[in-house]
Amino acid sequence: MAPVYKQFQLFKDFFETRICVTAQHREMLDQVLLFFNLIPDYDLNLMKPGQNLHELTSSVIIGLKDVYLDFNPDFVLVHGDTTTSFAASLAAFYLGIKVAHIEAGLRTHDKWSPFPEEINRQLTSRIADFHFAPTISAKENLLKEGVGLNQIIVTGNTVIDALFMAISRLTTYEDHEISSLKRIVDDKRRVILVTGHRRENFGDGFIEICEALLELAISNPEIDIIYPVHLNPNVLKPVHEILGKQANIYLIEPLAYPAFVWLMHKSYIIITDSGGIQEEAPSLGKPVLVMRNTTERPEAVEAGVVKLVGTNRVKIVEEAIKLLNDRVHYLSMSSTENPYGKGIASQLIVEKFKLN
Repeated sequence: MAPVYKQFQLFKDFFETRICVTAQHREMLDQVLLFFNLIPDYDLNLMKPGQNLHELTSSVIIGLKDVYLDFNPDFVLVHGDTTTSFAASLAAFYLGIKVAHIEAGLRTHDKWSPFPEEINRQLTSRIADFHFAPTISAKENLLKEGVGLNQIIVTGNTVIDALFMAISRLTTYEDHEISSLKRIVDDKRRVILVTGHRRENFGDGFIEICEALLELAISNPEIDIIYPVHLNPNVLKPVHEILGKQANIYLIEPLAYPAFVWLMHKSYIIITDSGGIQEEAPSLGKPVLVMRNTTERPEAVEAGVVKLVGTNRVKIVEEAIKLLNDRVHYLSMSSTENPYGKGIASQLIVEKFKLN
């Protein structure tokens, strides 16, 4: 949302724009705000240890009621498929405030995968008045669900706008996380970047993932695997138990946005279960292996820049080794134009509001 806010700020005569954060992830949020030089007008500071989805959802709805009553906005803009986005939309609906959904129309049509994101975005779509779809296929999903054609505009995804902003900023920016990464990353060795946090992969799925990474590291001692490990105990425990002693696997703490973009840029391959990385990595020319059986971003699969490998140990290893050893295959996945836009989504969104 950072590039969207900054684009609105270019037209202060047209718009009064304010930022509200729920702080669903406090530390990660604060680092992003600092990096993009953003100061929230409202901060609900809702993050609590061990908080469940029931508590978070109700806290967002109740907290945002007072924010909306104070500011009385014409529109509330939400992004993607977080619990915050759904709850913020519902709270706006209860007060008769219109909602604009950025990154609208993504679907797996499986309410349990990803959980709870698939339901969050479907419910947000039922509430939204404007739908800013990143791709044509996202638009088609919305049309099939009965959303009016005049309510949808295809913009590309604002995460690409943010990525380009970050890359530009990183030419003169360094923090302690980037400094630490520079002590790990050897430009003479290829780096596989790994992220994993999906609830549906907890248990046997994460054991398979870790065994695959261990096999890759042992059979390819000339590579390094860097894994910023999510703090959820369901992730921490198997990752450290299985991978903690392997010399060319680096288990590090979760990274803030600038350091993560820096590391993506330095990586050779990315193995992930994240949604956003499937969109960002193609702009950096990085092939992505997705440790999920379904994806709400089929355009990347169709374009050949992303491949689904699930949590199957054999498939993860097989596809990673193919990318490491077959240069033609690697180039076929790394040189395709990003199907999620050229970094002008924020401009198109603001233009839509100027016309209305």
